[in-house]
Amino acid sequence: MPNRLVTDAIDAELVPGARNAIRVCLQLQRDERITIITDEPTAEIAAALQAEVEDVGSEHSVFVVEHHGRRPLTYMPEIILDDLARSQVSIFCAQTQPGELAARREMTAVVNHHHIRHGHMVNINRQIMLEGMRADFVAVDALSQRLVERTRVSRRISCRTPHGTEFEAELSPKLKWLKTSGLITKDKWGNLPGGEIFTSPRSTNGVFVVDGVVGDYLCERYGDLQSTPLIIEVENNRIRSLRSENKDLRDDFRLYTSTDENSNRVGEFAIGTNTACTHIIGHILQDEKIPGVHIAFGHPYAEHTGADWSSKTHIDCVGRDFDIWFDGEQVMNAGKFLV
Repeated sequence: MPNRLVTDAIDAELVPGARNAIRVCLQLQRDERITIITDEPTAEIAAALQAEVEDVGSEHSVFVVEHHGRRPLTYMPEIILDDLARSQVSIFCAQTQPGELAARREMTAVVNHHHIRHGHMVNINRQIMLEGMRADFVAVDALSQRLVERTRVSRRISCRTPHGTEFEAELSPKLKWLKTSGLITKDKWGNLPGGEIFTSPRSTNGVFVVDGVVGDYLCERYGDLQSTPLIIEVENNRIRSLRSENKDLRDDFRLYTSTDENSNRVGEFAIGTNTACTHIIGHILQDEKIPGVHIAFGHPYAEHTGADWSSKTHIDCVGRDFDIWFDGEQVMNAGKFLV
């Protein structure tokens, strides 16, 4: 059976972000149904979301995953997937654990199949609810739209940072750019907080200095990498070398990106557009939305980008203080948009 969260003692500081999620980003309507999937560490935030749903008056179900399966989840419980398939809107609001990507992909497969407006709030925490989730997502969407219109006619995007990044992506008109600005439609689920545009690049080359954060469960393990960055050399879209003074980080990242034949392949090239995100906080969910470039190795979201390959893994890499050029025209200087 679905679970019930206590909503009569909601932290007032969580309310603006929860309201943004339900009313602005997902645009939940009274005659719609929503499924909320959460876990015990994130139940307080899920309760704030549920309270907003109740205020809208929509039918809903809430599932705390520990009540339906042992973690780490090797698969998404059938009761959750069945409920999800009945909804027009959904939220995944929980923390990651190693080995759970396949379970989350089972969930997003249902989302894609049924064209559900889905908010993906992986590793959401109180700080993110008070910062990135309080963005003006209408303004973020307008900025994202201006940028994505230009990227769709660009052939090369290059970027650099004062910390050593010198990186270039060659783009293909056959590979789509996606906008996940926080305003979520049935055509593409999105992370919350939103604020990025991305594609799967034809090819990438250069040095990418990860002095922000890396994704998935390695983010919680290593946090902000400013003092011990991971330096990745990429050649023809594959990792050529890894360097870091933090040998554990280097080795864990190498192991992660050796999972399958495409785990070390650049699957995503993205630009963050959430101007409410102004500093690295050590959490990938928000940090990848900071204005600048981030890349990811592994799964290229082929179902949306049109890439003709796949991977079991996907790990994001975020840097700091970018300059960016579209076909030689500068669009960002020191992390500030010029468009």
